[in-house]
Amino acid sequence: MRQKGFENPFAKRSLGQNFLVDRDVIQKLLDAFDPTEHDVVLEIGPGRGALTDELIERAREVYALEFDRNLAELIRQKFSDKKNFILIEDDALHADLAAIAPGLQPLRLIANLPYNISTAILQRLFLYPHVFSDCVLMFQREVVERISAPPGTKDRGYLTVLTELHFDVEPLFDVSPDAFRPVPKVWSSVVKMVPKKGANVNEQAFRDLVGTAFTHKRKTILNNLKARYPNAEAALMLSDIEVNRRAETLALDEWLRLSECIGQAN
Repeated sequence: MRQKGFENPFAKRSLGQNFLVDRDVIQKLLDAFDPTEHDVVLEIGPGRGALTDELIERAREVYALEFDRNLAELIRQKFSDKKNFILIEDDALHADLAAIAPGLQPLRLIANLPYNISTAILQRLFLYPHVFSDCVLMFQREVVERISAPPGTKDRGYLTVLTELHFDVEPLFDVSPDAFRPVPKVWSSVVKMVPKKGANVNEQAFRDLVGTAFTHKRKTILNNLKARYPNAEAALMLSDIEVNRRAETLALDEWLRLSECIGQAN
């Protein structure tokens, strides 16, 4: 019997929770993900189980990662009779995603991510591209605009380039605030992300380079880089990148060339 008090847990502002309640949007999200009987699925933040029901019905196995104790208890009781469902009580910002189902990789990932930690979880995924075959994720719309921004646009930045290094990104559809309870003040967007094969690059050095280049977006890439990289001008020339360009104009292949050349132009 379900314990009293777990029927309808309140959303916690401290955890950035907004529960998806619009059945049409839930179905649209599931249709975009399209789980099959062969899939092993990880759902981050199942909440009250809006997506979980159908995931369990359609997928081979479903792992749900939930940090909130009340929601975890609700989910545990709601799906206690489902043999293909495994609840993991842990924090997505610290959990070892590669250890969730090591014999059943790659996983498929689906999540309605809390607004306040969505970019932090995204950056955690950069550590695990080998774990997933694909990801269908809901973010604040502003985040999707940033991670999908093409070269030369104002939304392009550090997070865009790091996401491009690890994933192919396809925005799918926007979601109105009215689809959630409580109703947030912002729109959301759903995006599909497919991991790329690992680039031959020193990840930390690449992060440092891109982060430095975006330090002051109004400055040219040379002016941003030269304080940290004395050989910046020579590296840009070796990379066939004009020194007066701004960081947001560079495409991923240019970043990769520059990352290689910055170590050669000493």
